[in-house]
Amino acid sequence: MSMDITFLGTGSAYPSPTRGASALVLRREGECWLFDCGEGTQTQLMRSHLRAGRITKIFITHLHGDHFFGLPGLLCTLSLQSNPDLNKAPVDIYGPLGLRSFIWRSLELSHSQLLFPYVVHELVPTREQCPAEEFKDFSSLAREEMSPQGPPGRIIHLDPVENSYLLVKEEQLVVKAFRLFHRVPSFGFVVEEKPRTGKLNVQKLKDLG
Repeated sequence: MSMDITFLGTGSAYPSPTRGASALVLRREGECWLFDCGEGTQTQLMRSHLRAGRITKIFITHLHGDHFFGLPGLLCTLSLQSNPDLNKAPVDIYGPLGLRSFIWRSLELSHSQLLFPYVVHELVPTREQCPAEEFKDFSSLAREEMSPQGPPGRIIHLDPVENSYLLVKEEQLVVKAFRLFHRVPSFGFVVEEKPRTGKLNVQKLKDLG
């Protein structure tokens, strides 16, 4: 399985003419997975060798603007470049609790109609992930605040045994989220290849000495 990573932005707080806000793309098997989507991510994608239309999953580490303010605009641009397809798999978006409401409200208030479905899967943070005075409980946000353009996403809780959040489980790999400490609840993501059985014929090797 081939993988490569492209850094689209490594700046913090705000983008600059020469350095975008946080965003990177993991490319694998023809798909692009976007990690964070700060302002300017669209422009950086246009400057890269990547095709935005190949983005199938988006992961947001935390709800500071320089990590996700570019997301509504990117979704709208992807829609402008898309053809209506009722059978198209939804774009999966993973991030902290509250992200679904942000996307839904942004699209609703801007009268934006996406031509593709998307699903937001929210990770429920714990109070240990930030200073006590900075923790905000977004669990009261209405679950009905979701796009009619796709199925409702999952609410993912911490697995106390694994001490992680299982996000994606495929034949070749798994993606997990881990808690990080920051001024607001933050998550790190791990993409892990599953062990693969070797192709050596051990018995034949022994027979050949």
